[in-house]
Amino acid sequence: LNEGEVFVLAGESGSGKSTIAKLILKSIESDSGKIFFEGQEIDNKKKNLKKIRMNCQMIHQDPYDSINPRMKIGDIISEPLEIHKLGNKAERMKRVIEVLHEVKLEPVEEILKKYPHMLSGGQRQRVVLARALALKPKIILADEPVSMLDVSIRAEMLELMKQLQKKYEITFIYITHDLATAKSFGQRIAILYL
Repeated sequence: LNEGEVFVLAGESGSGKSTIAKLILKSIESDSGKIFFEGQEIDNKKKNLKKIRMNCQMIHQDPYDSINPRMKIGDIISEPLEIHKLGNKAERMKRVIEVLHEVKLEPVEEILKKYPHMLSGGQRQRVVLARALALKPKIILADEPVSMLDVSIRAEMLELMKQLQKKYEITFIYITHDLATAKSFGQRIAILYL
Protein backbone atom coordinates (compact mmCIF):
# COMPACT_ATOMS: atom_id res chain seq x y z
CA LEU A 1 0.00 0.00 0.00
CA ASN A 2 1.07 3.54 -0.64
CA GLU A 3 0.58 5.90 2.27
CA GLY A 4 -2.58 8.00 1.93
CA GLU A 5 -4.10 6.09 -1.00
CA VAL A 6 -7.39 4.29 -1.43
CA PHE A 7 -6.54 0.73 -2.46
CA VAL A 8 -9.52 -1.27 -3.69
CA LEU A 9 -9.70 -5.00 -3.12
CA ALA A 10 -12.48 -6.29 -5.37
CA GLY A 11 -13.86 -9.70 -6.10
CA GLU A 12 -16.96 -11.81 -6.04
CA SER A 13 -18.48 -13.13 -2.82
CA GLY A 14 -16.34 -15.85 -1.28
CA SER A 15 -13.13 -14.83 -3.05
CA GLY A 16 -11.32 -14.02 0.21
CA LYS A 17 -11.59 -10.22 0.48
CA SER A 18 -12.78 -10.15 4.10
CA THR A 19 -10.33 -12.90 5.02
CA ILE A 20 -7.47 -10.67 3.88
CA ALA A 21 -8.78 -7.89 6.14
CA LYS A 22 -8.92 -10.29 9.10
CA LEU A 23 -5.37 -11.45 8.34
CA ILE A 24 -4.10 -7.86 8.32
CA LEU A 25 -5.72 -7.22 11.72
CA LYS A 26 -4.36 -10.55 12.97
CA SER A 27 -7.82 -11.65 14.07
CA ILE A 28 -7.11 -14.90 12.23
CA GLU A 29 -3.76 -16.59 11.58
CA SER A 30 -2.33 -17.12 8.15
CA ASP A 31 -1.00 -20.45 6.93
CA SER A 32 1.95 -18.70 5.31
CA GLY A 33 3.22 -15.29 4.29
CA LYS A 34 4.05 -12.17 6.27
CA ILE A 35 2.44 -8.82 6.98
CA PHE A 36 4.58 -5.71 7.28
CA PHE A 37 3.48 -2.37 8.68
CA GLU A 38 5.84 0.60 8.40
CA GLY A 39 8.70 -1.76 7.54
CA GLN A 40 8.18 -4.01 10.57
CA GLU A 41 6.75 -7.51 10.44
CA ILE A 42 3.53 -7.85 12.39
CA ASP A 43 3.60 -11.06 14.36
CA ASN A 44 1.70 -12.19 17.45
CA LYS A 45 3.86 -10.37 19.97
CA LYS A 46 1.68 -8.19 22.17
CA LYS A 47 3.63 -5.04 21.25
CA ASN A 48 3.15 -5.65 17.52
CA LEU A 49 -0.53 -6.51 17.87
CA LYS A 50 -1.16 -3.32 19.82
CA LYS A 51 0.61 -1.26 17.14
CA ILE A 52 -1.39 -2.72 14.25
CA ARG A 53 -4.71 -2.58 16.09
CA MET A 54 -4.20 1.03 17.08
CA ASN A 55 -3.12 2.14 13.62
CA CYS A 56 -5.45 -0.05 11.58
CA GLN A 57 -9.20 0.12 12.14
CA MET A 58 -12.08 -1.75 10.52
CA ILE A 59 -15.44 -0.66 9.17
CA HIS A 60 -17.67 -3.71 8.78
CA GLN A 61 -20.37 -4.29 6.21
CA ASP A 62 -23.26 -4.49 8.67
CA PRO A 63 -23.18 -1.58 11.11
CA TYR A 64 -25.80 -3.13 13.37
CA ASP A 65 -23.87 -6.37 13.85
CA SER A 66 -20.56 -4.61 14.46
CA ILE A 67 -21.66 -2.41 17.36
CA ASN A 68 -22.98 -3.44 20.76
CA PRO A 69 -26.75 -2.79 20.84
CA ARG A 70 -26.66 -2.39 24.64
CA MET A 71 -24.18 0.48 24.59
CA LYS A 72 -24.95 4.14 24.01
CA ILE A 73 -23.33 5.76 20.97
CA GLY A 74 -20.94 7.84 23.10
CA ASP A 75 -19.69 4.68 24.83
CA ILE A 76 -19.32 2.78 21.54
CA ILE A 77 -17.07 5.47 20.08
CA SER A 78 -15.03 5.96 23.27
CA GLU A 79 -14.44 2.21 23.77
CA PRO A 80 -11.29 2.00 21.55
CA LEU A 81 -9.84 5.00 23.39
CA GLU A 82 -10.45 3.24 26.72
CA ILE A 83 -8.99 -0.05 25.48
CA HIS A 84 -5.80 1.71 24.40
CA LYS A 85 -5.79 3.84 27.58
CA LEU A 86 -5.74 7.13 25.68
CA GLY A 87 -6.55 10.24 27.71
CA ASN A 88 -8.76 10.67 30.74
CA LYS A 89 -12.55 10.52 30.65
CA ALA A 90 -12.93 14.22 29.71
CA GLU A 91 -10.32 13.97 26.93
CA ARG A 92 -11.98 10.84 25.55
CA MET A 93 -15.38 12.57 25.52
CA LYS A 94 -13.85 15.56 23.72
CA ARG A 95 -12.50 13.19 21.04
CA VAL A 96 -15.89 11.44 20.73
CA ILE A 97 -17.61 14.79 20.16
CA GLU A 98 -14.96 15.74 17.56
CA VAL A 99 -15.46 12.57 15.52
CA LEU A 100 -19.26 12.80 15.71
CA HIS A 101 -18.98 16.28 14.17
CA GLU A 102 -16.52 14.92 11.57
CA VAL A 103 -19.00 12.26 10.41
CA LYS A 104 -21.88 14.76 10.52
CA LEU A 105 -23.92 13.02 13.21
CA GLU A 106 -25.76 15.89 14.82
CA PRO A 107 -27.05 17.14 17.20
CA VAL A 108 -24.11 15.50 18.94
CA GLU A 109 -25.54 15.90 22.45
CA GLU A 110 -28.59 13.83 21.47
CA ILE A 111 -26.70 11.24 19.41
CA LEU A 112 -24.30 10.51 22.32
CA LYS A 113 -27.19 9.30 24.49
CA LYS A 114 -28.94 7.14 21.90
CA TYR A 115 -28.70 3.39 21.37
CA PRO A 116 -27.97 1.88 17.93
CA HIS A 117 -31.57 0.75 17.33
CA MET A 118 -32.65 4.41 17.60
CA LEU A 119 -30.62 5.35 14.51
CA SER A 120 -31.11 4.74 10.81
CA GLY A 121 -28.80 2.41 8.87
CA GLY A 122 -26.88 5.37 7.46
CA GLN A 123 -26.47 6.90 10.91
CA ARG A 124 -25.24 3.59 12.33
CA GLN A 125 -22.66 3.34 9.55
CA ARG A 126 -21.49 6.86 10.49
CA VAL A 127 -21.13 5.66 14.09
CA VAL A 128 -18.91 2.82 12.87
CA LEU A 129 -16.86 5.32 10.84
CA ALA A 130 -16.58 7.62 13.89
CA ARG A 131 -15.40 4.71 16.04
CA ALA A 132 -12.76 3.85 13.43
CA LEU A 133 -11.58 7.49 13.32
CA ALA A 134 -11.43 7.89 17.11
CA LEU A 135 -7.90 6.47 17.36
CA LYS A 136 -6.62 8.55 14.42
CA PRO A 137 -5.55 5.41 12.51
CA LYS A 138 -3.16 5.33 9.60
CA ILE A 139 -5.17 2.62 7.80
CA ILE A 140 -8.90 1.95 7.65
CA LEU A 141 -10.12 -1.37 6.29
CA ALA A 142 -13.59 -0.68 4.88
CA ASP A 143 -15.30 -4.01 4.21
CA GLU A 144 -18.29 -3.34 1.92
CA PRO A 145 -19.08 -0.23 4.02
CA VAL A 146 -21.94 1.01 1.84
CA SER A 147 -23.48 -2.20 0.51
CA MET A 148 -26.33 -2.18 3.05
CA LEU A 149 -27.25 1.47 2.48
CA ASP A 150 -29.77 3.04 0.11
CA VAL A 151 -28.28 4.33 -3.14
CA SER A 152 -28.64 8.03 -2.19
CA ILE A 153 -27.06 7.50 1.23
CA ARG A 154 -24.37 5.30 -0.34
CA ALA A 155 -23.05 8.20 -2.46
CA GLU A 156 -23.18 10.54 0.55
CA MET A 157 -21.23 8.08 2.72
CA LEU A 158 -18.57 7.49 0.05
CA GLU A 159 -18.13 11.25 -0.37
CA LEU A 160 -17.74 11.68 3.40
CA MET A 161 -15.16 8.88 3.53
CA LYS A 162 -13.29 10.46 0.61
CA GLN A 163 -13.22 13.86 2.35
CA LEU A 164 -11.96 12.37 5.62
CA GLN A 165 -9.39 10.24 3.78
CA LYS A 166 -7.94 13.33 2.10
CA LYS A 167 -8.14 15.53 5.21
CA TYR A 168 -6.26 13.07 7.44
CA GLU A 169 -4.26 11.29 4.71
CA ILE A 170 -5.64 7.95 5.85
CA THR A 171 -4.80 4.90 3.78
CA PHE A 172 -7.99 3.01 2.94
CA ILE A 173 -8.31 -0.60 1.90
CA TYR A 174 -11.74 -0.53 0.33
CA ILE A 175 -13.19 -4.03 0.00
CA THR A 176 -16.04 -4.41 -2.46
CA HIS A 177 -17.63 -6.45 -5.21
CA ASP A 178 -19.16 -3.28 -6.69
CA LEU A 179 -16.82 -2.01 -9.41
CA ALA A 180 -18.86 1.19 -9.86
CA THR A 181 -18.09 2.40 -6.31
CA ALA A 182 -14.54 1.07 -6.65
CA LYS A 183 -14.00 3.27 -9.70
CA SER A 184 -15.28 6.42 -7.99
CA PHE A 185 -13.57 5.87 -4.65
CA GLY A 186 -10.34 4.03 -5.34
CA GLN A 187 -6.98 4.95 -6.83
CA ARG A 188 -5.58 1.46 -7.40
CA ILE A 189 -7.41 -1.82 -7.60
CA ALA A 190 -6.58 -5.48 -7.04
CA ILE A 191 -8.97 -8.20 -8.22
CA LEU A 192 -9.38 -11.49 -6.38
CA TYR A 193 -10.62 -14.10 -8.78
CA LEU A 194 -11.56 -17.70 -7.87
